[in-house]
Amino acid sequence: MTGLALLLTAPAAHAADTPLRDLAAAEGKVIGTAVTGSKLTGTYGDVAGAQFGSLTPGNAMKWGTVEPAQGSFNWAEADQIVAFAQAHHQQVRGHTLVWHSQNPSWLTNGSWTSAQLSGLLQNHISTEVTRYKGKVAAWDVVNEPFNEDGTHRSTLWYDGLGSGYIASALTWAHAADPDAKLYINDYNVEGVNAKSTALYNLVKSLKAQGVPIDGVGLQAHLILGQIPATLQQNVQRFADLGVDVAITELDVRMALPSDSTKLAQQAADYKSVVAACVAVTRCVNVTVWGFTDSDSWVPSTFPGYGAATPYDENYAPKPAYYGIAEALGGGTTTPPPTGACAATYSVTSQWNTGFTGQVRISCSGASLSSWKASWTYGAGQRITQAWNATCTQSGAAVSCVNASYNGSVPDGGSVTFGFNASWSGGNPVPTVTLG
Repeated sequence: MTGLALLLTAPAAHAADTPLRDLAAAEGKVIGTAVTGSKLTGTYGDVAGAQFGSLTPGNAMKWGTVEPAQGSFNWAEADQIVAFAQAHHQQVRGHTLVWHSQNPSWLTNGSWTSAQLSGLLQNHISTEVTRYKGKVAAWDVVNEPFNEDGTHRSTLWYDGLGSGYIASALTWAHAADPDAKLYINDYNVEGVNAKSTALYNLVKSLKAQGVPIDGVGLQAHLILGQIPATLQQNVQRFADLGVDVAITELDVRMALPSDSTKLAQQAADYKSVVAACVAVTRCVNVTVWGFTDSDSWVPSTFPGYGAATPYDENYAPKPAYYGIAEALGGGTTTPPPTGACAATYSVTSQWNTGFTGQVRISCSGASLSSWKASWTYGAGQRITQAWNATCTQSGAAVSCVNASYNGSVPDGGSVTFGFNASWSGGNPVPTVTLG
């Protein structure tokens, strides 16, 4: 393969398409993503701001983050995400107030009476919800309260306060911000099963008691090709209780490595989930749990699995992105042509005199037995070190060839090489030739 010139700015691959957030709005829905506050700059920030209508802090609003020591609060990342959302006219989904995980050690290691535990929980909910009153549209108030068989999960809260902690938490959150929508959120409740039926019965009971409950969150951490057949039916039965429904943490993981067949199935899976939400009036939001594979929790949690999000590690939209767009009515949007190998150039970090960059070479419907990536810098940048490739530079011209161990790029596969370089005054993205 020779002479293929590529402009390596990945988001430009769909810059002319209607953003997902606009497609969703036209359907009366909101499309969201979980984000990491420290990454909300550069290309990551550009995509997060342009494509999504709501943001969920991945970890920034959890108890262990905001109150690591009793009475000592750290709101920095949460505030950053809220400010970014406001600047980009986005909603915020608060996540999460009451959970059995990611709690501070002072809380989990303490010996509390029921009255003390109740007071701590009420104070936490009131403090956090009050801080973001009017800025957070919806809260995952209670997260993951059930076991797979539909019984209550044994947690600090259930064991110390009984099942009534759920109603209390919702009541306290409503008192702190009467306008915020309040959700119960859980996983493996996407289809009709024992766990989702327990959640259904809980919500029905809370509604009958007059407890403030506005919505149900179905996390939707799914496996390739395993979308529940009863998903839309399940969404509809919750909606029929008079509450909103949100798909809150959608990703579709696959056994690695990815290939064109798996990516096509993943696109169909994303389309199926989003279409189920579109079909139910009270399904109001679909949030992906990280929009790029570089910010996904899957590889560290499910060894051997990954590639679970709509964008690859370098922010290029995958077929899954187009599956979402199609489900939202973006029928004219088409994925990039198959049968080609492409390269994606990105700057991963930058400081006053230098930067770290990387190039990812990936193939779909084609393969390579060796490769060479060449580009010309336009602002005097100089490569000083490279890894996973041999790079040479003559004047402004850079040429990088594969190492002995990574020349082969199979159909559906990819290789990445990186480098350090110096810059002064400017660092524009070059045009690259892959040959």
